[in-house]
Amino acid sequence: MLDKSEIKKIDKVDASVSPEQIARFDALAEEWWSPKGKYKLALDFNEARVDYFVDKIARHFGQHPDKISGLEGLRILDLGCGGGLVSEALAKRGAMVVGIDASELSVQVAKQHAIKSGLDIDYRNVLAKDLIDDGEMFDVVINAEVIEHVSDQKGLVKHCSQLTRENGVVVLATLNRTIKSFIFGIIGAEYIMRYLPAGTHSWGLFVTPLELNSWASLSRLQLIEEKGMKYNPFVKQWKLSKDLKVNYVQVYKKRAK
Repeated sequence: MLDKSEIKKIDKVDASVSPEQIARFDALAEEWWSPKGKYKLALDFNEARVDYFVDKIARHFGQHPDKISGLEGLRILDLGCGGGLVSEALAKRGAMVVGIDASELSVQVAKQHAIKSGLDIDYRNVLAKDLIDDGEMFDVVINAEVIEHVSDQKGLVKHCSQLTRENGVVVLATLNRTIKSFIFGIIGAEYIMRYLPAGTHSWGLFVTPLELNSWASLSRLQLIEEKGMKYNPFVKQWKLSKDLKVNYVQVYKKRAK
């Protein structure tokens, strides 16, 4: 268990970051790595998509995706890292990973798990704007399942671009705003199957691929590829799909000026 007496909150507030959302993820922070916890589906989901992330990133930079060191030498930002599910997978492939999150409890969980895993990951309880103000830059920025939890979504996409070097990669993963996503992503996942805690998502904040691409284009990001994620409840497995109607991933290249 965490010693919550030592937890400090970030002292800078971003209007796009909801205190209610931070509180919700604070309350669930210690569930991140539990194979029987409320994030069990997230663990399975992450396992399925992280290989796709690695493949696209490695190939973009001329490296072999199947090698254990396929991301060696790349500085990667996991923006909204939560308990570190994506960060650890990238670090295991040789990347220099910085993970940031508005939930200090999640960051502490991520730090503790990285130590247990023997991984050197730079976790910080800061916002994207803090890194921009400090002039930090990355070869890759990953923003996975974050944009549907913030109000200034266009601004968040811009921050991702600002933190990415020219010809670098930005990975955006979120939920599409469709009837299918409402049925499967909210009613099914949160209220019937209980894969996620009720109230995790707000359908009005889901983003269509066209909206996301339009914001990205304004921020010098060029779409390379997009894929959907599909869940088979009978075998309890996630796989890549052409269907973008629920979960989807878009991979971008940062254009030169």
